[in-house]
Amino acid sequence: MRAGVVVFPGSNCDRDGAVALAHVTGRSPKMIWHQDTELPPLDLIFLPGGFSYGDYLRCGAIAAHSPVMREVVAAARKGVAVLGVCNGFHLLTESGLLPGALIRNAGLKFVCHSVALSVERTDTPFAARYDKGQTLRIPIAHGDGNYNADAETLARLEGEGRVAFRYAGDNPNGSADAIAGLYDETGRVLGMMPHPERAVEPALGSSDGLPLFQSLAEALA
Repeated sequence: MRAGVVVFPGSNCDRDGAVALAHVTGRSPKMIWHQDTELPPLDLIFLPGGFSYGDYLRCGAIAAHSPVMREVVAAARKGVAVLGVCNGFHLLTESGLLPGALIRNAGLKFVCHSVALSVERTDTPFAARYDKGQTLRIPIAHGDGNYNADAETLARLEGEGRVAFRYAGDNPNGSADAIAGLYDETGRVLGMMPHPERAVEPALGSSDGLPLFQSLAEALA
């Protein structure tokens, strides 16, 4: 699998993503600068978490207009898989690859702990290694992870089976329908607030994120 990790000013999970990808593929991914205007041939683009451009204006709003994002959107529309985690999820909504928006947590506090997620689908390149309904433990760290969309959009997303993961039990940020991760209509673009790249080995407290990267490596090799 040829993977690339986009680096924005303020990203702080790009290296975590690169380590997780190298762990399952055996080779380091391409690190892509946000001002690049061309992408190398890739099977997967990873948009990392962090605080791109300091989260000025709103999370991901400035980074979504970085030169590289034009290439990311074009690649996604040609079928290249894209994984956006935390700030990367914001980028996917800000760039129009996913509907809705992520706003301040319902409690107006930054949340940083491990949460339980339920797996809603397994028929995508991201989730074949999971069982439907399986409960995962994955860490979160965000102040703006409250997923929202209008009622018509939410009904469409539910009807189309676009929810990838839901918070199981506690909904830490008040997301609509407890949505923690969302697919585009092709199932090849995934945005999620929890950090699977921080849960790839027991020493990190959980290895429940590892099957996501293994699924990608198997599907996109």
